[in-house]
Amino acid sequence: MTATTTATSPLSLSRTTATAARVLRQLHHDPRTIALLLLVPVLMITLLRYVFDGAPGTFDSIGASLLGIFPLITMFLVTSIATLRERTSGTLERLLALPLGKGDLIAGYALAFGAVAVVQSVLATAVSVRLLGLDVTGSPWLLLLVALLDALLGTALGLFVSAFAASEFQAIQFMPAVIFPQLLLCGLFVPRDRMHPVLEAISNVLPMSYAVDGMDQVVRHSDLIGAFLRDVAVVAGSALLVLCLGAVTLRRRTP
Repeated sequence: MTATTTATSPLSLSRTTATAARVLRQLHHDPRTIALLLLVPVLMITLLRYVFDGAPGTFDSIGASLLGIFPLITMFLVTSIATLRERTSGTLERLLALPLGKGDLIAGYALAFGAVAVVQSVLATAVSVRLLGLDVTGSPWLLLLVALLDALLGTALGLFVSAFAASEFQAIQFMPAVIFPQLLLCGLFVPRDRMHPVLEAISNVLPMSYAVDGMDQVVRHSDLIGAFLRDVAVVAGSALLVLCLGAVTLRRRTP
């Protein structure tokens, strides 16, 4: 009776931090995943810089946007696969049999991967601005803020879709369904107001659109403006909403 009561109690800070510590210990013993999370966004940004070596203005115009998109994609992939692996191995079922609620588990994962996202975003932003010469009119700290929120959004999306996958391959298959439409409609390739009205309406409800808009605001404006605050609020609110949905849909094991 006591265990049941505890498991259904409100979100616990101690249980959440214990879960986060366990996830971080697992990541510590997985250097390939750490390399994927920390180095791939930096390598992709660096590759992009030299692809546009003869047109630095092009890198300035889209580099900031991709600085947010690359971390979102990598966090989505790693989080969805890691959570699914916990369920298919039976670890998740054993954890939820303890005084540990779904909210504690999701919050713990979000905290652990959020800590990784901080390092990832700092590294990618520092390399882009300091080494690759990304021209930013606004504060680089605001660029870092948006990049971090994008990475957290990718974490939340990964946790959410893992509930609907039965294998790691299926988790990867969610990427074309969840990430690619947002990538095409976020305004990176064509301004959203020049799209077909139906596609523009769809893009207006996709969080990646606001992530790209937020990056553009930092690149173009030196001061905080209302549009930037709106973009940041939408991305942060979307991440929080998806995390809540992830806690509701989380299953103990794969059927």
